[in-house]
Amino acid sequence: MSPESKKLFNIIILGIAFMFIFTAFQTCGNVAQTVIRSLNSTDFHGSGYTSMAIIYGVFSASNLITPSVVAIVGPQLSMFASGLFYSMYIAVFIQPFPWSFYTASVFIGIAAAVLWTAQGNCLTINSDEHTIGRNSGIFWALLQFSLFFGNLYIYFAWQGKTQISESDRRTVFIALTVISLVGTVLFFLIRKPDSENVLGEDESSDDQDLDINESPQNNMTKAVDAFKKSLKLCVTKEMLLLSVTTAYTGLELTFFSGVYGTCIGAINKFGTEEKSLIGLSGIFIGIGEILGGSLFGLLSKNNRFGRNPVVLLGILVHFIAFYLIFLNLPGDAPIAPVEGTDSSAYIKPSKEIAIFCSFLLGLGDSCFNTQLLSILGFLYSEDSAPAFAVFKFVQSICAAVAFFYSNYLLLHWQLLVMVIFGFLGTVSFFTVEWEAAAIVARGSDYRSI
Repeated sequence: MSPESKKLFNIIILGIAFMFIFTAFQTCGNVAQTVIRSLNSTDFHGSGYTSMAIIYGVFSASNLITPSVVAIVGPQLSMFASGLFYSMYIAVFIQPFPWSFYTASVFIGIAAAVLWTAQGNCLTINSDEHTIGRNSGIFWALLQFSLFFGNLYIYFAWQGKTQISESDRRTVFIALTVISLVGTVLFFLIRKPDSENVLGEDESSDDQDLDINESPQNNMTKAVDAFKKSLKLCVTKEMLLLSVTTAYTGLELTFFSGVYGTCIGAINKFGTEEKSLIGLSGIFIGIGEILGGSLFGLLSKNNRFGRNPVVLLGILVHFIAFYLIFLNLPGDAPIAPVEGTDSSAYIKPSKEIAIFCSFLLGLGDSCFNTQLLSILGFLYSEDSAPAFAVFKFVQSICAAVAFFYSNYLLLHWQLLVMVIFGFLGTVSFFTVEWEAAAIVARGSDYRSI
């Protein structure tokens, strides 16, 4: 197998492994609040929103140390260990208790930080400046198939149900746990790339190889260096500007992955289909994500116009979605009781508009995330693990804040927050991309940021 084919193989395996793990986890997140509402009539008392706030809060704090973990252990073992913790969290729902539910939320927060830092590292060392855009698109499209498969099952299994029974819950979460474990094992198929063609590395830069054979003292030095690089990157002009864009992706991630499905499931006027519509919503979010990732991955080969048009498309698509959601769903939908809500917004609640908005949310999200992955891999090719750690730190802390306020804020206030951050994030991304384009046009090396 040629070096280029080996790298592409690694990217595909990486995407498929993430697809399995997040088929389980994102389906779990999408239905968690609905399942827990059904459980709260028993001895169990908890909140899916609170669990997600814990996950993303711990996730954000853990990102400060994960470059050190990846530097010592290597990306492959880091992703495998993290996958085991994802499986543990999903398994908690088979027979949930409040203590195990919230404890697992803490552990998966740490695991998520390690997983995504290692993913960014693995993506970068299997790419060069010509393939980073393509590889980001391939990875993102494969990852987002996760929204399709799990939610397709939810749609058919829960059709016509207004409450989730114990047997329904156990069947779903046993299957999701097994799926997550399959994805975890797939990480062992990733092969070590040939170091001479790795993006941003030279012969002396062995610190991101998939196999780590150095002495403990050398590993500790690398861990400290990775931590220092993370702190330095936090205060660079480019990272501060991209952090505004990243903050927006954290807010809208919370909305489409946890809040929007809950809103749809709370609308009594949707009738007996309200619970199965949660699954259908997830499917159409996935279709939007897959379409975006595939399209922008292919277009990256002939990307004469840079990344800005894709981000502009993303924010326009999201603004349309937010406006339609504002008209279609009542303000109390995110915080409705287990009985649901009979309120109306400005138009009669429409299933078709709700599902169309799911597609728009997924398409817009793929616009932002594929371009952020691409620009980070390009700008910080020599510091990929610290750069992706900072990216996930900002994204996850904003997601945690959003999950926290989702317990209290009405829908229209949540939409307003995203509109403001979406506008500011788009402007800040444009600024960084213009600077990158100008430096590339002059033939300078942008990797020294």
